[in-house]
Amino acid sequence: MRIAVPNKGRLHEPTVELLERAGLHIENGADRKLYAETVDPEVSILFARAADIPEYVADGAAEVGVTGLDQVHESEADLSELLDLDYGRCRLVLAAPEDGDITDPEQLDGKKVATEFPTITEQYFRARKIDTEIIEVTGATELTPHVEMADAIVDITSTGTTLRVNRLSVLDEVLASSVRLFAREETAGNEKVQQLVTALESVLAANDKRYLMMNVDEKNLAAVQNVIPGLGGPTVMDVAGSEDVAVHAVVDERQVFEVINDLKSEGASDILVTEIERLVE
Repeated sequence: MRIAVPNKGRLHEPTVELLERAGLHIENGADRKLYAETVDPEVSILFARAADIPEYVADGAAEVGVTGLDQVHESEADLSELLDLDYGRCRLVLAAPEDGDITDPEQLDGKKVATEFPTITEQYFRARKIDTEIIEVTGATELTPHVEMADAIVDITSTGTTLRVNRLSVLDEVLASSVRLFAREETAGNEKVQQLVTALESVLAANDKRYLMMNVDEKNLAAVQNVIPGLGGPTVMDVAGSEDVAVHAVVDERQVFEVINDLKSEGASDILVTEIERLVE
């Protein structure tokens, strides 16, 4: 199985890190290569531009691909989405000069809109029966209204900072995007592909979770169990040569601070908190 992943940019490192956490260590690093092997002899990596990955997967050069939802929509590739990988979140928005006359998408009828995403943009306006001229650009989209190339833009934003700096106001959200795992429909059910999905799901499930271990006097066990129900209830084990029991549980990271104080007040001791690499639910 070949996995197509971004070769550079903001999606490269998080993708490589995710694969590593899932157990697919990339041999000899991941820099400046087209292909790489992994510790699994049946799995290799193809490094490509994020925008090209949908086509690589659709054409069969790779069985699965990791790229943004925006790139798949722009390519119009017929792919099945297997998993939202929960990073690279951004929005594709329609924006116009904040001090201009355009405050509504309908006002762009007969106007020019610049974008790096002509397919998505055309679909957006066609669905609303707004007749615009799409100007395709390859960079610095936010500058086009200020040099009279376009009346508005459709562009990617994560925080909105670039839009604000360039005095652009959002008129509408065109598409919400994040990085996803994709495959062709005919290969989505492949056993190796499903193994990859399970491995990645286990990493995502472990995000923002912590593993708690502690000793508890049996007389305090019920009170402690009320504090940390865990995933289906905490695990309780006898401690050899002691009247205490060992209690193990998984909790959300944001709850750890409060939970530890509650546990101590209920008699728990020797509390250990550790990160979780993978969690198979």
